[in-house]
Amino acid sequence: MGRFTISQIPYHNPIVLGAFVFAALAGSVVIGVISYYRKWGYLIREWLTTVDHKKIGVMYIVLGLVMLFRGFIDGLMIRTQQAMAVGPHSPGHLEAVHGYLPPFHFDQIYGSHGMIMLILAVTPILTGLANIIVPLQIGARDMAFPYLNAVSLWLTAAAVALMMISLFIGDFSHDGWIGIIPLTEMPYSPTVGVDYWIWIFQISSVGTTLNGINMVATIVGMRAPGLSWGRVPFFTWATLSTQIIGLTAFPVLGVALALLAFDRYLGTHFYTAGMGGNLMLYTDLFWIWGHPEVYFLAIPSWGIISEVIPTFSEKPLFGYTAMVCATFMIAGISWSVWLHHFFTMGAGPGVNLFFSVATMLVGIPTGVKVFNWMLTMYKGRLRFEAAMLWAVGSIFLLLVGGLTGMMLAIPAVNYTVHNSVFVVAHFHCFLLMVAFGIFAGIQYWFPKVFGFKLDEPVPIRLTQTPTRASGPRHGGH
Repeated sequence: MGRFTISQIPYHNPIVLGAFVFAALAGSVVIGVISYYRKWGYLIREWLTTVDHKKIGVMYIVLGLVMLFRGFIDGLMIRTQQAMAVGPHSPGHLEAVHGYLPPFHFDQIYGSHGMIMLILAVTPILTGLANIIVPLQIGARDMAFPYLNAVSLWLTAAAVALMMISLFIGDFSHDGWIGIIPLTEMPYSPTVGVDYWIWIFQISSVGTTLNGINMVATIVGMRAPGLSWGRVPFFTWATLSTQIIGLTAFPVLGVALALLAFDRYLGTHFYTAGMGGNLMLYTDLFWIWGHPEVYFLAIPSWGIISEVIPTFSEKPLFGYTAMVCATFMIAGISWSVWLHHFFTMGAGPGVNLFFSVATMLVGIPTGVKVFNWMLTMYKGRLRFEAAMLWAVGSIFLLLVGGLTGMMLAIPAVNYTVHNSVFVVAHFHCFLLMVAFGIFAGIQYWFPKVFGFKLDEPVPIRLTQTPTRASGPRHGGH
């Protein structure tokens, strides 16, 4: 839009320059290896142009793992900055030390870390696992719309490319991953950072919505003959409820960001309070998407856990019907809790009370899941292979994240700990629960995708039921 000049390349920043050199070297090594082994034709024919659901799923997962590494580096930079920075009132310090990052750069890393981990790392990995496993579980030859499946992948890849380009050309949004109004308006953010943020969100959300259409059509219309709803594997149920959330939530995000784009590019004032707009409109629209998005990530992870635990307990999943009902209850309730993200913005005691109670209601079906997983393991022949260890760790993080979430559902507690690391810890426990579920799923289904198991030591086996002898001894009963 006429703003691309040589000054948009931050060659004067040693940290950004170092990241660019690292990325360029890594890219050169990958290109060199592919060229040395003459695999470009194979790569284009078999992978980049494929419409096979298994290969598309693998590419989704690779894309997500690469961005998981990038998001981890951003998180490491954030924590290093916080460890180095000290306040002016610290013992032995008369003035503040701001660490190694200037505030403007720190804000960009903060925003990119949150956006990468939620939208460009965890979401593609879960989408990839669903792409691989769901058609196999329901006996479908492929997805309902294979070409649309490839389009969804490459829209996500385009969003990833924009995120990586923003590291080297221009800058990224310094207004948080949620886009704080009015800071994202043009007078406060005249650079291209917010533009990158808008289009990364928009393009990836379109890809996710198209994938949701494809997945629902596949599950509803392509189940093998004889596979009734009562026999559908639980991960497929979890994927179906997840994609229903995605189909209804991501368009709301698209509208919120489109209105912001109109404000920036066309001079409208949907969110500028001084010109007749309402900044709370954006906050409501964003979190109407934002809270269902949390369960858009959590429910597939719970679906993975519900596949892993019965396998390594050598028992069927306890309470199959109750688990399916609980999953859809969580998906439904997730639409009625968004205002707990801004309890402190003066909505009033009546409104806060409603959303407080609604938030606590989520704990009921979630508790059903935890108890059913525990009862599945009870008196089972437990084998603690890697996938099972990740699954058990995920349940522990769910308990910590869920119980702190119940505390934050109380407006009085929320007012007290607002903007504190307590909230950050709650959120990260919940997202790490999702990550642990992802690692469990990758370990569990790795042989299904590649045909061999990953090497691991002999697992610990705990037998909770005594083995019965083949016949009575000494006339015993």
